[in-house]
Amino acid sequence: MMKKTTAWVAIALMMAGCSSNGNDNDQRFVVCPVDHEIQLTRGEQELVTGNNDFAFNLMRKVADEKKSQIVSPISITYALGMLNNGATGETRQQINRVLGFNDVSETNDFCRKMLTIAPHLDSLTKVLIANTVYMNKDYMLKPAFVQTAHSYYQADPETRDFHDGQTMDVINQWASDHTERMIEKVLDSDSFDPDAVSYLLNAIYFKGVWKMKFDEKETYQEPFNHAKEVSMMHQQSEFPYADTDDYQALQLPYGNGSYIMTILLPHADKSVNDVLQGLTAEKWKNLWSAGGGSKQTLVDVHLPSFETNTDINLIKLMSQLGMPNAFNRQLAEFPDFCNVPTFIGLMKQVARIKLSEEGTEAAAVTVIGVNTSVGGPSIVHFHANRPFLYVISERSSGAVFFIGQYYGD
Repeated sequence: MMKKTTAWVAIALMMAGCSSNGNDNDQRFVVCPVDHEIQLTRGEQELVTGNNDFAFNLMRKVADEKKSQIVSPISITYALGMLNNGATGETRQQINRVLGFNDVSETNDFCRKMLTIAPHLDSLTKVLIANTVYMNKDYMLKPAFVQTAHSYYQADPETRDFHDGQTMDVINQWASDHTERMIEKVLDSDSFDPDAVSYLLNAIYFKGVWKMKFDEKETYQEPFNHAKEVSMMHQQSEFPYADTDDYQALQLPYGNGSYIMTILLPHADKSVNDVLQGLTAEKWKNLWSAGGGSKQTLVDVHLPSFETNTDINLIKLMSQLGMPNAFNRQLAEFPDFCNVPTFIGLMKQVARIKLSEEGTEAAAVTVIGVNTSVGGPSIVHFHANRPFLYVISERSSGAVFFIGQYYGD
């Protein structure tokens, strides 16, 4: 009998478990079987564990108790994993450690398998994964990098004149096209640099219909956190449920159950931060294992319908997680990326989620801007397109004659 184990992958939501075929040496990329599972070797299950640890580590960095947030760890894994094929030395090792992989080939294999199979697990759930590279016409990608990007990430680099006044719009249109128009802008005049060497992008789109939908007639306005009222959905059904010392855990499946939203509700004397601090990939896996205490339980569910948008600068967060060299002009090592020395000058993610009685729609786009580390100083942008302060002073004494602020009125 086929022995099955469960592995989890974080996208904007948590993806469903997969099984092993019992042959750890079998590295074939398989077509989804009838039971809609991804066949993972034991080694690949370990990769998922490492990448989920990255997911929880990232969320701990992003979390703000006073602000709703959504991130897609796997979108970062795709964008950064693709670029890591151009890295060497300590830069490559730092990226591997942060993503939870041992080497770049493991990342490539993992990304290709998920890219190939994940979109086909459930006819009722739409999953899109796309990657691309835009290259400044003044620079040239290394041939080996181009081949890897195509073979493992289905990315076909496009060379453009970044000074044509259109490239930023082209990039934003790509993001919109590959997220079903959920994310229409990832770059603006402040973040787009026409002198950049390259922009690498990953897009993730998810749309799932609840296996057991909520009835709109059972949605009412209720207080949230003893404060403002929100639209609260209701239903009573049997769901996988677990209770720990810190939180209640509930699984809400989509479609055929290949994709699941898991909700971790802190106990009254705990906070979201308390829950986050205790989360690891191993604890996550054990929560839903046979001995983890989860079981099909009749649950009275009250769940808000909501929409959350985030736009996160990832440079500081990823540096704190352990890969500072990639962002350092002097220390970054990307000799296998293109024909000039480079470093990451921009790394951000725009993400969005909409949760309703029907199901969930979520999308994320991660963009990495690569700049040259030689050939002159980097350009500083000063666009006074927001409120600012001004001072009129005498130069020699420094005496301030006037000080004011401008808000556009």
